[in-house]
Amino acid sequence: MAAATDRRAGGYPATGPAHPGGQTLRMRIVSFPEEATPRQLRAQVLDLQEEAWPSDDGEGPVAGALTHDPALRPCSVLLVDGSVVLAALDILAKEIVHADRRLLAGGLSTVVTRRSARGRGHGRQLVASARRLMADQGLDLGLFSCDRPLQAFYESAGWQLLPGAVLVGGTARAPFPSDRPGFDKVTMADFFSPAGRQARASFPHSRVELHPGEIDKLW
Repeated sequence: MAAATDRRAGGYPATGPAHPGGQTLRMRIVSFPEEATPRQLRAQVLDLQEEAWPSDDGEGPVAGALTHDPALRPCSVLLVDGSVVLAALDILAKEIVHADRRLLAGGLSTVVTRRSARGRGHGRQLVASARRLMADQGLDLGLFSCDRPLQAFYESAGWQLLPGAVLVGGTARAPFPSDRPGFDKVTMADFFSPAGRQARASFPHSRVELHPGEIDKLW
């Protein structure tokens, strides 16, 4: 059975493993504006985020709560098997100015795989699909920071290291850079549009003023 793709939500086919009986799991990748994610799926995403990053008060997520600043146009991208969310991430986007060029940049945030489904390549498949989705959305480039040990994981999904690049998050008045004390992060990227590819050479060994705000301080 061919893997399903939800074209109404915006999606890509996902190749599923076989059941012992030989049937193929119906897996698909779907995307929604964060605020428009179906309630059942959104509840699972919040549970996965709580599992990965427990809340300080221990009370867990509020039903229907949004994770990101709406100004960043968060797009939730989910790998689902039937009605079960196996992995999830969010794409955030904003205009940046770098080397005197205005570019529409996107980044990955809250990348998480269900604990019971880890080690099967689901996260890698979702991250690779998100890269294609960013290009389809008309972004000039995608870039984000990650902990250094995760560099090889993102490279295996098609992202490239920007050597020496630092993302400056937070705000202009209260910057939150990716090289702040205690952080050991690298910057990953890909360039989609002609404008993005033309600007590519200006990013390595530079400080990129991302400034996504106080809610999503750094992506």
